[in-house]
Amino acid sequence: MYAQEQIKPYSEKKSKREQVEQMFDNIAHSYDVLNHTLSLGIDRHWRNYAIRYLKRSGKSTRRILDIATGTGDFALLACRELNPDTVVGCDISDEMMKIGAAKVDEAGFSEKIRFRKEDCSAMSFPDASFDAIITAFALRNFENLDKCLQEMRRVIVSGGIVVAIDLCAPVCFPMKQLFYIYKKIVMPVVGRLFSHDDNAYTYLPDTMDAVPQAAAMQKIFEKAEFANVRYKRLAFGMCILYAAEKM
Repeated sequence: MYAQEQIKPYSEKKSKREQVEQMFDNIAHSYDVLNHTLSLGIDRHWRNYAIRYLKRSGKSTRRILDIATGTGDFALLACRELNPDTVVGCDISDEMMKIGAAKVDEAGFSEKIRFRKEDCSAMSFPDASFDAIITAFALRNFENLDKCLQEMRRVIVSGGIVVAIDLCAPVCFPMKQLFYIYKKIVMPVVGRLFSHDDNAYTYLPDTMDAVPQAAAMQKIFEKAEFANVRYKRLAFGMCILYAAEKM
């Protein structure tokens, strides 16, 4: 078990998966505003970078799965930039996907983007259903990271690619010290003010510290039998992009 799998949003005797679902249902109404505000808008840049990386890979993007799609920002960006036949956004939070569905309708992509409630550790899709998988800011929220990565590998085709971005704690001076103050004071206070959930924006920065990062996460992807696994630190190490292929 990895350290972040033991961190839960609430003190209730529920599984991490159940608590994460509850948390995102609770904060769905404010998630987009807080996400952009707390990252100073850089989260958009990170998603753009990931989509450009996927495009440059030369891999097929005809059928894309967006895991932990949330309110659908990554799915929408993939649809605009990659022109796939279909994008399936899956998540455990109904409230987040309701907001996502409204955004997709407004953008005119409802024929290409659809949403499904799925647990990443036990997805209902047949083997080799997708050419590519994208996921943003989700790895640290999985209850069983190994099983989720195994499922990702199962549902993509041979030669398919996974591109993931996730938040983490910076490791270099002075960003490491500045970020410590930011996550301990700014994130919880601002998050509590807008989301009205006292726990969510304490839980989220805690998982950023605990989740395996960089070379450690690379080994976990390799353990799940992915090949050509690589990573790149972004924004002074606050975000890391991971890419892996199914051979």
